[in-house]
Amino acid sequence: MNRKSLVLRKNYYLVLALLHVMIFFTSCHAQTTTNNSGLSAFQPLSLKAGQPKLLKTQGSTEGDNVWCGLEDKNGNLWFGTTGEGVYRYDGKSFIQFTMTDGLTSNSVYSMLEDRSGKIWIGTTDGICCYDGKKMSRISMSRNFLTSNDNYYSDQSTKNTVWSILQDKHGTLWFGTAEGVYCYDGKSFSPFLKNEGLINEQHLHLKMIDCMLEDKDGKIWFASGCPPGGEGIIVYDGKSITGFKPNGDGWVRYIKQDQKGNLWFGGRSHGNFVFDGKHFTNFTEKVGIGNPILVDNTGNIWFSGEEKLSTVESEGGIWCYDGKTFKNYNTKDGLGKYFVWSMLEDSKGNIWIGSRNTGLYKFDGKTFTNFSE
Repeated sequence: MNRKSLVLRKNYYLVLALLHVMIFFTSCHAQTTTNNSGLSAFQPLSLKAGQPKLLKTQGSTEGDNVWCGLEDKNGNLWFGTTGEGVYRYDGKSFIQFTMTDGLTSNSVYSMLEDRSGKIWIGTTDGICCYDGKKMSRISMSRNFLTSNDNYYSDQSTKNTVWSILQDKHGTLWFGTAEGVYCYDGKSFSPFLKNEGLINEQHLHLKMIDCMLEDKDGKIWFASGCPPGGEGIIVYDGKSITGFKPNGDGWVRYIKQDQKGNLWFGGRSHGNFVFDGKHFTNFTEKVGIGNPILVDNTGNIWFSGEEKLSTVESEGGIWCYDGKTFKNYNTKDGLGKYFVWSMLEDSKGNIWIGSRNTGLYKFDGKTFTNFSE
């Protein structure tokens, strides 16, 4: 065989090998994989191109919210919505994660970055975990559910994970529609089945809207809509005790200020404060909503008063410095929709999430709209 024939044959096998590689990667594109833990994992290969604003692509309605947010260790901002999945903002553009990219649902109610940098996402259909490369679907709640309660709907399922907390020991806590579960890095366990736990009030810890570990290491739970309705519950390391200081069984928010006081936002009967010894109804201002943020300077931010008959809110938001209140509303650049969440980033900007999947940034002087 002459030299020319050898070159042609060599090129032929090279092209054939490249074709095999292309076919292999094409067949694997956006495929589900299984990691070492046996969890369903997705390679996020279909992420939308970065956009300068938060764009709605999943057909969400005016009643959908930017429900939660966090800033990760790299400075990226994450926003969970009740109809559009999750958005990540790197300071320049947004990237959207939806069910196509591995989320169990596009309705997201809780997020947390753990100590290792993984992003945990609670949806209406369980838990997802993003490790920076792939999105894993983690089976947890449905393994333990036993209730036949008929209350649940598509918006509030038995598998909904309303809140996530990592305590000072590193244990992850998940507040679900059907109780609280703890994850030690290997397995999940129902909190109420802990050996030795004292539960004299026979509390169920259902529909836990939020959780907080205070400066003394106590874990506080806020019970949400029916079949929750247990108000607030505190775990002191040995026993759990429930309270309804203002008669409200549905508590949406728990925040701790710089003095150590705990602020609670009730849905029906207003807000109240715990100073370590006593609960006191907070009545200094009429017409404010719930406390949803304590910023780094000590200001407490409240939502506006929600009109239960519509999705609109004329109250905007309120900032309380301990003495006076300042109101911001549509005249200052906010949208007309009820504010649901707030996040303070490392630069001191306040990010405000509202209904109609609205997102705004307040730099201390002006509001900038970051949603379509």
